[in-house]
Amino acid sequence: MTQTLTETTLPPPFPDHTQLPESDGTFVFAERAGGKNFQEHPQSLILTDSINSTLQQLHSDGQYCIGQDCGIYWRETDPPEKGAEAPDWFYVPDVPPKLDGEIRRSYVLWREYITPTIALEFASGDGSEERDKTPLSRSATGKVIKPGKFWVYERVMRIPYYGIYQVSNGTLEVYHFANAFYEKITPNERGHYPITPMQVELGLWQGAFLNNPEQLWLRWWDLDGNLLLTGQEKAQQERQEKEQALQQLEQEQQKRQRLAQRLKSLTPEQLQALGIDTEMLG
Repeated sequence: MTQTLTETTLPPPFPDHTQLPESDGTFVFAERAGGKNFQEHPQSLILTDSINSTLQQLHSDGQYCIGQDCGIYWRETDPPEKGAEAPDWFYVPDVPPKLDGEIRRSYVLWREYITPTIALEFASGDGSEERDKTPLSRSATGKVIKPGKFWVYERVMRIPYYGIYQVSNGTLEVYHFANAFYEKITPNERGHYPITPMQVELGLWQGAFLNNPEQLWLRWWDLDGNLLLTGQEKAQQERQEKEQALQQLEQEQQKRQRLAQRLKSLTPEQLQALGIDTEMLG
């Protein structure tokens, strides 16, 4: 008896980052239906700009990526964006910044498996969306209930550190994944939250950035409590140091000139009384 082989219809391959909606797709708009605040973009910039040199030291091979309002896909859905979360800022170690020569358009967990080390949310509202622990489930009618952001980060992605910065009242909460759940971290004596794998501390800083007025910003410090500066801040610091060095040099020159003029007004006897060799003065 012979067995007849029949064709089998295979499911389509999992989509990759080039086939899924980007950060400007509908899922980002849906999450921000209440409207973005003007602080979000510069807030991401100040975090990325100030920590890049630290991450380059940690990853001499350049294998890391930073996402800013970029989708992390954790399950396949229709439409695809319903299976993604878009943290305002996140960092993934030991992955290439580009895939197949292209800049990443999204981060697909089922293709890379490496979970981000930290995800940060800048809550423009009361933070309830960012603290939402609603699990993935179905209603009595079979409709899928969208899981909460907190639940996805904690129970599915298991991101080691999760930070919620509530812009409206200037408060910061940081959670660390331990014993299968998020535990709220207590800040250290500086009011910062150590993120040990990144060799930095996270905290709030009062100041002005770009053309924004002075306000609270989410910033990085090293483990000794030194603020990590942006490129603009480093350049400004170098200018100030050069200006201070020039001012100090000018002040010393002026002192020498005043001393020379004073010595010229003294008689040889007065100079000898001061212990100054008149021959050395010419």
